[in-house]
Amino acid sequence: MAGGSAIRGSRVGAGPMGEAERGEPAPRRRISYWCANAHESRPSFADEADIPDTWDCPRCGMPAGQDRETPPSAPKNEPYKTHLAYVKERRSDADGEAILAEALAKLRGEV
Repeated sequence: MAGGSAIRGSRVGAGPMGEAERGEPAPRRRISYWCANAHESRPSFADEADIPDTWDCPRCGMPAGQDRETPPSAPKNEPYKTHLAYVKERRSDADGEAILAEALAKLRGEV
């Protein structure tokens, strides 16, 4: 391939001196997490880091825990609610009729 760039495929810091310039890597440890689908993920953490109780499984997205026998259960997903559904939770039919009657009375100039 004639006429190619001399730095093609290189990046800053690449080369035999790259690691020495950055220093020694921090000591790390791998922790096993299992999800409800029996997938194991082993993220690595620095020795002095706080280890989380749960971790999201990279394969299925379910929460994973450190106990293989009792993994965390799937989170409960609430179905989508419309604005009207939220209003109906807060107000009874009688409340709605009273509010409607009051608004109609204002429009008619009765109040």
